[in-house]
Amino acid sequence: MRLVFVLFDSLNRLALQSYGGGLETPNFQRLADRSVTFDRHYVGSMPCMPARRDMQTGRVSFMHRSWGPLEPYDNSFAQILKAGGTYSHLVTDHFHYFEDGGAGYHTRYSSWDFVRGQEYDPWKAMVAPPLDDFARRYAAPHYDPAKKPARLHHLVNVEHMAAEADQPTPRCFAAAREFLDTNRGSDNWLLQLELFDPHEPFFAPDRFRKEGDSAYEGPVLNWPDYKRVTETPDEIAEIRANYAALVRMCDDYLGRLLDYFDEHDLWQDTALILSTDHGFLLSEHEWWGKCRMPYYEEVTHIPLFIHHPDLPDRAGQRCDAVTQTPDLMPTILDIFGCDIPAEVRARSLMPHLRGEADRDERVVAFGVFGGPLGVTDGRYVMFHYPPDTLGEGLFEYTLNPQHARALQRGRVEDRRDGTAIRLQQGDAADADQGVAGRDARAQPRRPDIRGPGLCAVRPPARSRPDSPDPRRRGGGPALHGPGRHPAWPRHAGRGLWLVRDHAGGKAGDAAIPGSPKPNVRRSRHGNGRRPDEHAEDGSPGGRGGGDAGRGRAADAPSRRSRARRRLATRSRMAMPRRRSSRLWSALQTGPAPT
Repeated sequence: MRLVFVLFDSLNRLALQSYGGGLETPNFQRLADRSVTFDRHYVGSMPCMPARRDMQTGRVSFMHRSWGPLEPYDNSFAQILKAGGTYSHLVTDHFHYFEDGGAGYHTRYSSWDFVRGQEYDPWKAMVAPPLDDFARRYAAPHYDPAKKPARLHHLVNVEHMAAEADQPTPRCFAAAREFLDTNRGSDNWLLQLELFDPHEPFFAPDRFRKEGDSAYEGPVLNWPDYKRVTETPDEIAEIRANYAALVRMCDDYLGRLLDYFDEHDLWQDTALILSTDHGFLLSEHEWWGKCRMPYYEEVTHIPLFIHHPDLPDRAGQRCDAVTQTPDLMPTILDIFGCDIPAEVRARSLMPHLRGEADRDERVVAFGVFGGPLGVTDGRYVMFHYPPDTLGEGLFEYTLNPQHARALQRGRVEDRRDGTAIRLQQGDAADADQGVAGRDARAQPRRPDIRGPGLCAVRPPARSRPDSPDPRRRGGGPALHGPGRHPAWPRHAGRGLWLVRDHAGGKAGDAAIPGSPKPNVRRSRHGNGRRPDEHAEDGSPGGRGGGDAGRGRAADAPSRRSRARRRLATRSRMAMPRRRSSRLWSALQTGPAPT
């Protein structure tokens, strides 16, 4: 068996024609026609190196560690293949493999080829760079040597890329072709062709830009910071146009690889896998980038194509099962007939490739170390935010569950065994539609509530085909296709926000709009009533309320006592708590009946 594994970086699934995207990507479509396309493939750990550790080891790692190297105890697929007699070769321009914190990955392969010049790679030396010239040619917000000195390496490297063939992506594909020319007559090898594009900076030859994508005239804008959108519409359109050009370049060079498969009939004896590590936000939801904002679909829902030479009848089929980045490791081992280590938690996708496995009720977790925990079954998404998550449009934590009001309709029911929560749809309307006429996928979104806890979101119906993309400001290429984008979630969407009280109340204590009076329990934080609620005897609610017309109730805590308890509460909030079982069981109950 032979396998070519193509891995892009920051490839937005909704930019691809085969996923209903608005860009013309004919070669991605060519691959889809030869492959099984996975419609519900999600990330595991993010961003770059954590995602690669998941792919290599078959385990989700973001819940216990962040960016870092492969550990000595990690069993990577490259190492297992090499030990079993399969030759593995890595071609990449992803320079994070070769810097501090990224070591230990490439050395597991039998050989590797490092193409220099991407992003911060200190490739070319220039002792006295022309800073004044750079300041005229490149936009200050994206290239400021005083604030972003590492980006100066990119400007220096670009000076040595006068021709298209000098750029890293063309050189990577040339190195891959060299490997194929040398070894296509041999058997039992893996070629991993890993491209840093279309990761920022969005630097592509002019021939891949499309007239009308942008009317911007000014210095180069192609490296947005991970932050809220503050640019003008013309600047937004320019950044998006540069990303679109980079995707077109990736499509063009992918086509050259597919031409090689056609020319030498490699489809008959060589498997091909194509995916990415995560997506990227291009002003959708008013954000640039990834990981520093809620995990929207553009970042977490990623493409996956798999061609297997022994399954020609499966070419052009689509798989609706929930899959995840770590599944690539056991899948690759399964393709080569290797034993999968016992510690691997992921699943081989071979049963789905054969069409033997039906869609199951699997749920998968994803996220960033130290950030929110995301869980999805492909239809619903649930987030668990840590109490110490700060700002950036996430949660402002309080003990008042009433801030969930006016967001969702529905109800929460605790099962008698206390182990699960069932989510039931509230006022259902029409069926949800996705980018290609299938069920719409979960749309995580920035909560507008002020309160701790969990949220489960069911996406609203798709916008009409002639409606503009409400998530995108400014102009630029319609990456998601006209009318094919998942609709921007409405404030009064469908689904349910579950709010957990830090004082220990259950999710069922939350006030749900349209539901009966919430069951507000007594707690040591007060008498259990809301500040605007009165007891049956007319006494005011809130902390310490008891006897009308009097001061603090006789049994109410003193000011010093309350301060001590608040301090203790903050200490408990900073400690990790085991709630994952409730998150998972909430989704394992399946979607609510319509």
